[in-house]
Amino acid sequence: MKHKFISKRYWKDTSTAMGQSDALAKSFDDCINLSLGDPDLITDTQVIEHAMADAKAGHTKYTDFSGDPELKAAIAQMYREDYGLEVENKEIFVTASGCLAMYLALEAILDDGDEVIIHAPYFTPYPQQIELARGIPVVLDTYEEEGFQVNLERLEGLITERTKAIVINTPNNPTGNCFHRESLEKVAEIAKRYDLLVIADDIYGSFSYAEEFVPIMSLPGMRERTITINSFSKNFTMTGWRVGNIIAPDYLISTIQTINENVVFTAPSVSQRAAIYAIRDRKRIQPPMIEEYKKRVCYAIQRINAIPKMSVMEARGTFYLFVNIKETGLTSVEAADRILKEAHVLTLPGDTFGACGEGYLRLACTVGVDKLKEVFDRIEKMELFR
Repeated sequence: MKHKFISKRYWKDTSTAMGQSDALAKSFDDCINLSLGDPDLITDTQVIEHAMADAKAGHTKYTDFSGDPELKAAIAQMYREDYGLEVENKEIFVTASGCLAMYLALEAILDDGDEVIIHAPYFTPYPQQIELARGIPVVLDTYEEEGFQVNLERLEGLITERTKAIVINTPNNPTGNCFHRESLEKVAEIAKRYDLLVIADDIYGSFSYAEEFVPIMSLPGMRERTITINSFSKNFTMTGWRVGNIIAPDYLISTIQTINENVVFTAPSVSQRAAIYAIRDRKRIQPPMIEEYKKRVCYAIQRINAIPKMSVMEARGTFYLFVNIKETGLTSVEAADRILKEAHVLTLPGDTFGACGEGYLRLACTVGVDKLKEVFDRIEKMELFR
């Protein structure tokens, strides 16, 4: 919006379909919302009860500036047990969400005009987060016919003397794809060859169905050049608690802490207590949750691929599906609008996630199979898909 009292940086409208989804979801009383990654499941009840007890016991004050010591210890223990990685206390910083973690990382590393390569389709905040940190987003397109894997030649061709970092998001939002270990190894080779940082958005690390999740920082020579972003939002169904963390070399963590002290000071104390119990009890909490999402995704894939003019890749990770609707002859926005108005189902148009997302819709399987059945029953009745 253009106004004399608004910074000129924000005069250009940068709103997206994701930002508008809340209003659109209220368009119809019977609308089924598959637009946002906010699941219908709630946080594990034992985690809630433990956090409430800790709040009553006095855990309502600021925590240590870098995070609750117990939570940092639990994060380190998880990396030791699950990935065989030794992470030191000084390499961990607790944040008020994964989104803030990404912004803090970018703010810590970027000088004005530095370039950051992001692979598209991408999580929609990336470009603006980079610009807020005075950097320049450089987009690397990926394609369905290549399995949405990173093309190494195209990646290398985007590197300039101003390139500072590469953002890697796997398992991926919005495509549901996971990068093969071989792809990660090649990205790591390029990062080392050109002396670049890698920002690893690992917030869907628990949702890797096709193969075991590999943190890129576990690859040889990558610990010293990787900033890992984690969140409890999706891995533990804790979207509203707003707690995440960063793992990075200690000098970066020190800088990130200085920045954060001038933004939110510390992450919410009660949320950090909840995160402690969630991560300690992950072996009980996560398996049934992950199995439920996998069941939903597999059901949705079966239904989508049986509908004319719709198709989708096999399930590899996350609870998102990137549905190909190119045979309809409509743009992503037009198709999403038709589905909303005629079937009362809210999806997100693929171009929200970058230009190469045109011709796709993102569906978040954040409702149960019974609701998903209703979704696809409605869509099948549309003239568009007959």
